[in-house]
Amino acid sequence: MLVASAGSAAAATVCNGYSEYCSMIYSNVTVVGAHNSYTASNTNLAANQDYGVTQQLTDGVRLLQNQVHNSNGVLELCHTSCLLYDGGSLSNYLTKVKAFLDANPNEVVTLLLVNSDDQPPSSFASVYQSVGIDTYAWSPPAATIDPTAWPTLGSLIDSGKRLVTFMDNSADFTSVPYIIDEFSNMWEGHFDIEDATFFNCTVDRHNGDTTNQMYLINHYLYTQSTLFGVGDTPVPNKAALPVTNAISGAGSLGEEAGTTCLALHPRAPTFLLVDFYDWGSGSVFQVAAGLNGVQYVAKSIAAQNGTDSTSSSSGSGSTTTSTKNGAENVSVMGGRSSVWTAVVAVACVALGSFVAM
Repeated sequence: MLVASAGSAAAATVCNGYSEYCSMIYSNVTVVGAHNSYTASNTNLAANQDYGVTQQLTDGVRLLQNQVHNSNGVLELCHTSCLLYDGGSLSNYLTKVKAFLDANPNEVVTLLLVNSDDQPPSSFASVYQSVGIDTYAWSPPAATIDPTAWPTLGSLIDSGKRLVTFMDNSADFTSVPYIIDEFSNMWEGHFDIEDATFFNCTVDRHNGDTTNQMYLINHYLYTQSTLFGVGDTPVPNKAALPVTNAISGAGSLGEEAGTTCLALHPRAPTFLLVDFYDWGSGSVFQVAAGLNGVQYVAKSIAAQNGTDSTSSSSGSGSTTTSTKNGAENVSVMGGRSSVWTAVVAVACVALGSFVAM
């Protein structure tokens, strides 16, 4: 477990909720990420999150992963195709992220953008500039950053550059230096897993020396379902969430991140990408704190959300109403499976219009 620090003491005294993080370098701070952050529905079979981005950030999510498409010249958050379902514009989404950064000056947030239509980084930069969030964007000194050379969270906060952006393809350091190439700087584990025994922290997608990179684990589970007459359709396995998001035990986030990964790699994962982070009453955040070597500070988060109605928040005794911040951002599907094209096509024939699933 790496909790190394670098640089001089920062002026910031609390960083991402902990004083200890201020002197820790960015690459050594493990954070929880929301898989397909733009999806937000607690009744939609295919959604990956119960709550929208504002609530995600409020509760402690610090990595926001999104799929971005070009829809008639507008960057939209969609799955597979915006003809299937349009989850809202990147501009609207980033406006909410900027509002959080404006209101929370001691927080560092990371965006991971899946550039589904291979758009040039200048297109993304235009949206950043129109929203005004580019003023928060951190630019590295080079396209590839050694994992030991990242700034501390405290120095990022002190500089005002508190937004780190990665993109999975087409990043260009010379044109937009603050949009960082993902796979030159981190690798990812396997995704679209349906058997928890495959939560094994092995390298899947990468570009470069994986022994000297940050990494992200995709710790979310799918199951097969039949929708609109189309069988063998992968959907998030919500029934397994009490195990998948747990602190310990076979198939748990804690086991993969805290035991399996540390046995295989020289550092802990920097990013824990999960579905329905609210399931487990903060368990995913407790796993991250343990990897960071700090005592977990429990706080009330949004209620584990099984319905659209007000529900009790386990552990706090309070009640929270699901407002689904940014509820327009509901995706067709959280995985990367082309079978969803067939599912939605059948739905369109049956219902006479495109539907959100």
